[in-house]
Amino acid sequence: MSVGAGAAGGGTSTAAEPSRAAEGAAVWGLTVEHRTDPLGMDANRPRFGWRMRSAARGRSQGSYRILVASSPDKLSTARADLWDSGRVHSSDSVAVRYEGEPLSASTRYHWTVTVWDSEDRPVGVASPAAFETGLMSTDGVAGWDGAQWIGMKGKTPRSAGAPMLRKETPLRADGRRQVREARLYVSALGVYDAHVNGEHVTVPQDGGTTIELLPPGWTNYDQRVTYLTYDVTHLVTRQRTVALAFVLGNGWYNGRVSEGSTYYSQDGNALAVKAKLLIRYTDGTAQTVVTEPDGGWKATDTGPYRADDIYDGQTYDARRELPGWTAPGFDDSAWTDVERVAFDDRYPDARLVAYPAETARLMPRWDRRPRSITVATGVTGQDGSPNGKGRIVVDPARTVTDPEQAASAAVTIGSGETAVFDLGQNMVGVARYGLHGPAGTRVEFRFGEMLNDDSAGADGPEGSVYRANLRSAKATSTYILKGDRHGETHQDALTFYGFRYVSVTATDTVTITGLTGKVATSAIRETGTLTTDDPDINRLMSNIRWGQRGNYLWVPTDCPQRDERLGWTGDTQVFATTGLFNADAAAFLGHFQTTVVDSQAVYGTDGAQFTGVAPGGRYNFPGGGSGWADCGVIVPWTVWQMTGDASIVEDNWPAMTRYLEWIHEQTGDTYAGQGSLTGDWLAPQKTSAQLMSDVYYGYSTRLMAQMARAIGRTAEAEEYQRLFGRIRRAFINTYLSTSDGQVTVKSSLGDASPIEPGADPDQKTEDNSQTALLWVLKLGFYETQAQRRALLGHLADNIRNDAAYKAAHPDSSRVRYAESTLSVGFLGVNVLAPVLTDEGRADLAYALLHQDALPSWLYSVRGGATTVWERWNSYSDDAGFGPVSMNSFNHYAYGAIMEWMYTHMAGIAPDPDSPGFRHFLLRPHLDPTGRITRVSGSYESPYGEIRSAWEVAEAGRTLVYDAVVPANSEATLRLPATSADTVREGRTPLARVPGVRFLSAADGVCSYRLPSGRYRLSAALR
Repeated sequence: MSVGAGAAGGGTSTAAEPSRAAEGAAVWGLTVEHRTDPLGMDANRPRFGWRMRSAARGRSQGSYRILVASSPDKLSTARADLWDSGRVHSSDSVAVRYEGEPLSASTRYHWTVTVWDSEDRPVGVASPAAFETGLMSTDGVAGWDGAQWIGMKGKTPRSAGAPMLRKETPLRADGRRQVREARLYVSALGVYDAHVNGEHVTVPQDGGTTIELLPPGWTNYDQRVTYLTYDVTHLVTRQRTVALAFVLGNGWYNGRVSEGSTYYSQDGNALAVKAKLLIRYTDGTAQTVVTEPDGGWKATDTGPYRADDIYDGQTYDARRELPGWTAPGFDDSAWTDVERVAFDDRYPDARLVAYPAETARLMPRWDRRPRSITVATGVTGQDGSPNGKGRIVVDPARTVTDPEQAASAAVTIGSGETAVFDLGQNMVGVARYGLHGPAGTRVEFRFGEMLNDDSAGADGPEGSVYRANLRSAKATSTYILKGDRHGETHQDALTFYGFRYVSVTATDTVTITGLTGKVATSAIRETGTLTTDDPDINRLMSNIRWGQRGNYLWVPTDCPQRDERLGWTGDTQVFATTGLFNADAAAFLGHFQTTVVDSQAVYGTDGAQFTGVAPGGRYNFPGGGSGWADCGVIVPWTVWQMTGDASIVEDNWPAMTRYLEWIHEQTGDTYAGQGSLTGDWLAPQKTSAQLMSDVYYGYSTRLMAQMARAIGRTAEAEEYQRLFGRIRRAFINTYLSTSDGQVTVKSSLGDASPIEPGADPDQKTEDNSQTALLWVLKLGFYETQAQRRALLGHLADNIRNDAAYKAAHPDSSRVRYAESTLSVGFLGVNVLAPVLTDEGRADLAYALLHQDALPSWLYSVRGGATTVWERWNSYSDDAGFGPVSMNSFNHYAYGAIMEWMYTHMAGIAPDPDSPGFRHFLLRPHLDPTGRITRVSGSYESPYGEIRSAWEVAEAGRTLVYDAVVPANSEATLRLPATSADTVREGRTPLARVPGVRFLSAADGVCSYRLPSGRYRLSAALR
């Protein structure tokens, strides 16, 4: 089977291209519901956004006028037939609500906005943009024109063979009437692969088209199922008939990944598809084709798709291919009938809604070809090897070590031989490959992240692909050849893998050609860039970005390779700000928040506790969930801070207040947290899990007070502020000791996580642990400035971990680690560098950043990692592979350091009092170690690109600084300098530049209020 990108021009479920406005247009970047020209959108009152561009400094929006019309030619003040906002005196350009006529389902609308500046001068009129509504219903009935859930009649769930469904219908086009447009609306219980008239349904991407992987994604199916919309006009134009065809896979609905979920069945669920094809003709008539049990639909499971599972992979038997089955004219008379799948009867309250964010799709620009290919003919040296497994016997004649040659090399292997492909990058997606060989040959592609060495944890001979950390996941793509003499090409469509290495074996002689790693992600549009003159730091940032690409796949997951791949909420919340800097992920995280709230109702204790995993019930712990459950509060706060759109706060307010009230019901006037089974997960130094619960209770409460003020709930804001004060007081009384004149955080009061796999059972919690000190400083859980200074001193001593510290703390876990190492886990990693820097210890933050001894960020980089690891020691030089019970080499939680790289190193930071970067901070922190002398950062904010770039020149005497502040925003600049007089634009002191306001100069930092514009500054450093 050959899987291609499909016909040019395809459809889309969510348009992912940047605004089509002319380059340099004064009003640009138009969005609806935070997306560009969205297709199939269910919002009744969508939110509009735009940006303005101006070469003049200090230009801001004074008023705007939005026009919405049913056709482009009606976008004028005299003809706008849906909405003319009139001229609104406001600087708002983010999340402006539609207030026009009611929107109709399945309708395309056109809009534009005119902007005037604060001096009442015209700025410009935006090039028209569009948005299109979906079916605008939630019951799965209205708007679906009778479409029902259908599946193959008599199909036993999980039996061999994926259901293949098709239907062919005559079109009504003739000489007088032609197809004007066609839309396909599709959902599945399971996942689907869709075809129209023999062509794979595609979506636009990067000027071409690509395919989605595993639509329609993963939800709590008994609460919410999503559908997607595609523009398939080009696939039915000038056709006499239309053939609709679907392959159904088990996906998340019907696999082990959903064990413990309320919708899960041990015997399997019936797979089903619900679809509606809407065709509109030039004479104003319309035609629909829908899934229905008596509508001529036929099905079979005798095709090539023999088995599929999220964890285990896919088996494809090319001998069973049915050429032309997706195209018109195919004879399906021998196929089975379909039947209604009674999902609606089982879950009558489940909602069927449009998917509101970016789908997961294959991204050709990130394709990876092999960097090397090794052919092994056997194993040798078992007796003399340290682990008794020996090493592979390499055939040098067929082994390719040159990356350029390996990228296109063809490799032939026979039975009993193995080819190992190194793609040079740990990635997520599927492999595309070509094969030549005899019919019936079974070829297995096994995926892994690492190669075995001779360490004790290796699961095979040195040089083979290590797969022990996949646990029970088989992660294997199996292809059975049909024997085509021209060759065969395939890529899986019903599963995904996390891998860098591919190990290939065959039952007969085959030639493998063109093997390519096809990257799948929902993080499709990147919005932030960071570069430095330190290659190790650049590699770390690349690893973090690749980890996000791989784990932002329909939902934010913890790992992509083993038998887990779950939406762990703790991982999500610590990484959320980094994720939003790196990529346009606001709608993606907003959708996940909806899933978190659904999970709260189904799996949360008392229907109030947010869960540790969403969606689904696998591994959801009913006990203490602090740090994970708080995702339900932290994600709305983070999205609001990064976008300026408080809708996510308003929409989730009832669920968030229910959660906070539930905690108080559990702990009452002790003002302690709910407890934590996970604590500071995987931290080298152990902290009381109850202490972590208490700080997160305080943190979520403080965020609730801020959010309440933002949405006008003043009384509730005050109540949450009082609650925070009580939590603070209770924490100080419990954990802060001042005996003997010394202040101590009693982080040893209680055990660490009782469920952490691989933890040393003899390791105890410790006082003044790194994570505890960080959170106490972050939340102000102390009474005096003297205590603050003492606590900071404890933190510095802990991090320095020098001989004197080790001598004074002989029983601490820190004695086994090098100086200037970190010791935080999941709940300390995103506060470590920010707290240090905010407390005036950027020197320690940079020392930790540059450290490459365990535990550190660069340890994995030095070890050749291309993504971030789950454990600081997922692999170590002395011990080899980490605990196989839980050891992922692609886990983004520790990548949360990139938030600090944006906000403190490059210095692009949101202002909590002005969410969405209307006002923001430019606060670059130079590297006191001197190892980084150049940093360049940019971020596409809701108002346009922010830039902050610095370089230390003239042997450290001078700072050269470039900044861009977008129109309609302003920034507070805090720049290191010996004096304000030395901070200059050209020869002019910055304080005297028109529009710039000098604020202060203290402690070697000069502060200014900058209006929008471009700046190139210099400052004396010494």
